[in-house]
Amino acid sequence: MSETTNTNEEKKKPPLNGRRALPSNNSNDEENEVPEMEAFGLIPRGFNPKDYLHVVDIRMFKEPHEINKQQHHTDKYYSPKLIVRRGQTFQIQIDFNRPYKPETDQFWLEYLIGRYPQQNKGTYIPILVGHVLKPGEWGAKITHKENNSVRLSIMSSATCIVGKFRLYVAVWTPFGILRTHRNSATDTYILFNPWCQQDAVYLDDEKEREEYVLNDVGIVFHGNINDIKLRSWSYGQFEENILDACLFLMDKAELELSGRGNPIKICRVASAVINSRDDNGVIAGSWDNTYTYGVAPSAWTGSVDILLEYYSSKQPVRYGQCWVFAGVFNTFLRCLGIPARLITNYSSAHDNNANLQLDFFLDNEGKVDTKLTKDSVWNYHCWNEAWMTRPDLPVGFGGWQVVDGTPQETSDGMYRCGPASVQAIKHGHVCFQFDAPFVYAEVNSDIVYQRREKNGTQVIEKIDTTHVGQLIVTKEVGGEGMMEITEEYKFQEGSQEERLALETAVMYGVKKQTIQDTMYQPQTDVDMEFQVQKAVLGSDFKVTITFRNKSRNSYTATTYLSGNIVFYTGVTKNEFKKHSFTAKLEPFSSSAFDVLIKSSEYLSDLLDQASFHFFVTARINETGKILATQKATVLEIPMLRIKTQGETVAGKEMSVTVEFTNPLKQTLENVMLRLEGPGVLRTMKKEFRQIPMSSTLIWEVKCIPKRPGLRKLIASLNCDALRHVYGELNVQIQKP
Repeated sequence: MSETTNTNEEKKKPPLNGRRALPSNNSNDEENEVPEMEAFGLIPRGFNPKDYLHVVDIRMFKEPHEINKQQHHTDKYYSPKLIVRRGQTFQIQIDFNRPYKPETDQFWLEYLIGRYPQQNKGTYIPILVGHVLKPGEWGAKITHKENNSVRLSIMSSATCIVGKFRLYVAVWTPFGILRTHRNSATDTYILFNPWCQQDAVYLDDEKEREEYVLNDVGIVFHGNINDIKLRSWSYGQFEENILDACLFLMDKAELELSGRGNPIKICRVASAVINSRDDNGVIAGSWDNTYTYGVAPSAWTGSVDILLEYYSSKQPVRYGQCWVFAGVFNTFLRCLGIPARLITNYSSAHDNNANLQLDFFLDNEGKVDTKLTKDSVWNYHCWNEAWMTRPDLPVGFGGWQVVDGTPQETSDGMYRCGPASVQAIKHGHVCFQFDAPFVYAEVNSDIVYQRREKNGTQVIEKIDTTHVGQLIVTKEVGGEGMMEITEEYKFQEGSQEERLALETAVMYGVKKQTIQDTMYQPQTDVDMEFQVQKAVLGSDFKVTITFRNKSRNSYTATTYLSGNIVFYTGVTKNEFKKHSFTAKLEPFSSSAFDVLIKSSEYLSDLLDQASFHFFVTARINETGKILATQKATVLEIPMLRIKTQGETVAGKEMSVTVEFTNPLKQTLENVMLRLEGPGVLRTMKKEFRQIPMSSTLIWEVKCIPKRPGLRKLIASLNCDALRHVYGELNVQIQKP
């Protein structure tokens, strides 16, 4: 961007430059003027807007007890405005000056955000009234007409910008477009939606959503590993003005509005703006025990005071330490609808040069030399995890992401940290953005104690590989207790897998100074491949690990296979298969090792889309070198079959059948079938109590298609044991 000076004149007219036709749009607060009459040309003298359809009132159903806030889980927000979550329908009612006549009248809705709304940026959204709503895409349809009123159901995009939108209703006349005037009472806040499968923050467990999105109090674990203390923290994400304060943080961080539908970007900029270093952010940190002109970090009991003070003063609030940064960050995330939790890591390494070892220099008497020693171990350190998909990374790294607002080290030139995938940290795949090596070091560093001899040589006195990251905890779901999550971050201390993950991290560029400081050299004379057999849901299948030893040496490889059930978005749910074995690799030969995956191992935990993700890590014991690979795989889910009988002519009855054969070795219960086809039939539902194993259900439906042309029939089947079963059929409806 071009240089700007902060005069008021500049504020009114932002600078343009050669790269952009419009200035950047990074304030949710600023608005543009929208013309109430947009003429198509000369307006004839006799034109009277009152002759045309005219909006008298818009009802938003925005009270906490009304349908919108109830269905969208936003009834707790202390705000008179409408607050909805994206990718889910909400209702409004428009009262006109006379009955609406669809044959001649035309109106549409316009949602705008920021000062320079543009359709291709998602900041100007015109919505025509149609007949069918597509899940997760902008649209509106009339659900009810009565007297002068129409009731609309509106669907927002599951990827739309999160923030405060302005609503206008536009009416078409032959001479121009008439708009409603600016009315802040119809402003609509749109938030992330963990209840919507198409949203990047979708979380499939209702109890977890209640905890990580809707719970407005939490617990901070502090103290140290031998003396764990706890305290409550009030997040207060629903309190008055907190939502506006959280949106203001994104304005402060100058996050372009078009990027505000992306939780990865929001977390990244928020981790910088939560602390005051380099951007005048929310909280000034202080670790020196003098808190003059401010509040001591330990005095805060929650986030609300801090956020409201920052929102009004626009100056950093003094003072915070790690749990204060984490508490306020948690409020911000939950307020916007991103599932979040506060984490405590006991014995947390602050590794200054990210070499995976903390260097503690001892003097002659064996005491730590504070001048030389730059690294530190924190008794505990708090950060946050935010739940989201990571489409920017390979499959398997979505789910919980570490974000940290405490200013420890700079990342890309600013004090910020994350989002870093917890799954990537556990397996040592720290090559994936953002800041994974730093977090890996926080939970995995070795402590090296060294002493300088009189002649200047360094003597290693002791290496402690187990002190750092001994215990990682968070508040339990739905209770007040402590839940240990150490194993989400690391394998059992001292286990084969833990060493493998460490060596993988080193391979991916985490600097680990070995004592003789050798450069890393990969094992080039052994290849490892990994194949997964194609399989249908409900059957056993095998995976094959193949080693090719291209050398004249005999090797043994300690091999670890980890099978994880993942959401279709690549978010891991749990590990369902662990298998370790030692492979003998003869010179100049290939050896294949099969591992059987039984349906009984995965069926109970299987998710909607039957996706797996496998990590394979092997260490060549003779050389200590690591081979690592990963693969995502999806089971085949059977389809529904749709057929039509007889002729398909508009206005004539036709017959549609849906067939399905149960592939599982169990009876399916309470099976819900749906069939819909815009222009052919309204959505129809039918419940089947049971479908025995291997049996086929047939459902026949009669309908009268309304419109000729190419139409699509879509069917779905849903029950607890089986989801994401679909079928579709294109049908050409003839003219009568």
